[in-house]
Amino acid sequence: MPGDGKAKYVMVKEQIREWIRTGKVKPGQKIYSENELIKMFRVSRHTIRQAVGDLVHEGLLYREQGAGTFCAFPQEERVSGESQEARRYIGVITTYISDYIFPTIIRGIESYVTNKGYSLILACTYNNLSKEAQCLESMLQRPIAGLIVEPTESSTYNPNIRYYLELEQRKIPYVMINQYYPQLDPPHIIMDDKKGGWMATHHLLELGHRKLMGIFKTDDLQGVYRMQGFMDACREAGVSVKPEWLITYRTEELGEEVVRRVRAELEREEERPTGIVCYNDQLAVKVLDVLRELGIRVPEEMSLVGYDDSYLAEATEIKLTTVEHPKTQMGLDAAKWVMRAIERGKRDAEEPGSIVYEPKLVVRSSTAPVVVGTA
Repeated sequence: MPGDGKAKYVMVKEQIREWIRTGKVKPGQKIYSENELIKMFRVSRHTIRQAVGDLVHEGLLYREQGAGTFCAFPQEERVSGESQEARRYIGVITTYISDYIFPTIIRGIESYVTNKGYSLILACTYNNLSKEAQCLESMLQRPIAGLIVEPTESSTYNPNIRYYLELEQRKIPYVMINQYYPQLDPPHIIMDDKKGGWMATHHLLELGHRKLMGIFKTDDLQGVYRMQGFMDACREAGVSVKPEWLITYRTEELGEEVVRRVRAELEREEERPTGIVCYNDQLAVKVLDVLRELGIRVPEEMSLVGYDDSYLAEATEIKLTTVEHPKTQMGLDAAKWVMRAIERGKRDAEEPGSIVYEPKLVVRSSTAPVVVGTA
């Protein structure tokens, strides 16, 4: 590149900006890859990243994880939401996309919005706050008409609140599913997880179990409320929970760490719980593996309850008693909420309200009455 006194990254920025101005790169179109830009401008990777990063920050470009960097739509289209494209996209941000209950929720959303002539823009946070910020930045660069969000680490203060305030400022309706940020108290579609945790625990208490273990994730409100329900049911029954049998964990500890802690308690043959309530089915399957390794029979010696009624609940030889999650219905209701909110914006009507589902216990073969002498 010729040396005219300007910093190299500034010259790269100006050239890309010129491509956008002249229409060489059109809104929604992917720009050259990082390697192509390095060869084209004969500069370092750092220079390209600095130039592209500045343009993303300025709103002229946006990044899409795993896909590349794209030319943003004009500011007036992004803010007004009145362009044809803006009326045709619904953003969806979930903690995960391709596993557990999330594909079913997304199919519920997609089945409704596609019939209305909309397309989905999907993003995934992996329950990581930094990734959530990236997802929200990307959505704000796209011409979305509405947004469906599953919050990340909802039991703690969220540093990304400003993005949600920007959505509100731009009058882009959004609804939260599964949980919500209390600081915002936004419209939400959730389960009554406290009652669900109570029902799972009450089921074991009715079967005569008095030695109960509870294992709950605590970096989201779902886990906090399910644990509250567990504790409430025990207190109502006059059952004390041993401190070491109330096991809590964060998302990053779901692997070997939480399994190790559970195994350590179950290896104490002199005193074990007779029933276990798990945060979800995914965790219950891990606990089932530990019980199998230790030779503890389910449900003869240990009753086990999951949560969510996912496909995992019936994927093992022992079918899990669990609390049903309205996966498809939640997706449909979230899509309907967004569509009503979009129409409300056009007619200045009342905003749709929140939805709280009543939990339902699904009893299968992983729970049974306590064996006399072990209660």
